[in-house]
Amino acid sequence: MNIVIIKDGDAVTTTLAIAEGTLSDHASVIKLVRAYQADLEEFGLLDFKSESTGGRPTEYAFLNEPQSTLLLTYMRNSDVVRAFKKKLVREFWEMVQQRNKPAAAPALPQNYISALEHLLESKRSEHLAIEQRDRAIETKAEIGSRREATAMATASAAVRQVGQLKNELGRGLQQATVTAVEKVTKRKFGKQGFRPLKAWCASAGVQAPKVHDPRYGWVRSWPAAAWAAVYQIDLADLFGADGDHAR
Repeated sequence: MNIVIIKDGDAVTTTLAIAEGTLSDHASVIKLVRAYQADLEEFGLLDFKSESTGGRPTEYAFLNEPQSTLLLTYMRNSDVVRAFKKKLVREFWEMVQQRNKPAAAPALPQNYISALEHLLESKRSEHLAIEQRDRAIETKAEIGSRREATAMATASAAVRQVGQLKNELGRGLQQATVTAVEKVTKRKFGKQGFRPLKAWCASAGVQAPKVHDPRYGWVRSWPAAAWAAVYQIDLADLFGADGDHAR
């Protein structure tokens, strides 16, 4: 059974799935959610639902990835909870990978009429794009120098923020660099320690992104599933709810 689903365009799980996966009483799980609701809602508003199957209504909640990971850190650790953490991280990761796959190319027209309709639709889209471009140019010409300067300053700040966020990648729950894991675990994987991770990614068809490293320029950040499979390291356990230990 999949514990991660798509709801309103977002990948989420439920307290029901967490209770089943950790062999916990659901009443205890939802009580924990209520107790730490303020903490959990730092990562988005909680979505509570209630269902009745003929008896007393059952209240449950949908949680996104950071909310569910944080909730699990508040639960008592056990072999079952640790195994479920790994499965949860893996399913969120696989869901992101699946959603990032490029869409299939549209089928080519199979007959003359379809070809004409396809050409007409393409021309309409092209004409609409030209109109939108012209309106954008006209609107930009009307912007005053002060507003333009403010917009440029805002864009520059946004670029700096994006750069800072990119620098922080490779130290979290979904993926981590060898250096970050070595720093927290106090282990040394050696110069070739990345090779088993690379081999796992190649066999699983998973791309490990490059992240900035002040010493080497760019290094690979390996997915949580690879760390769990190769070195039995759970990034959720290692870095906690927000990856602070890896900084």
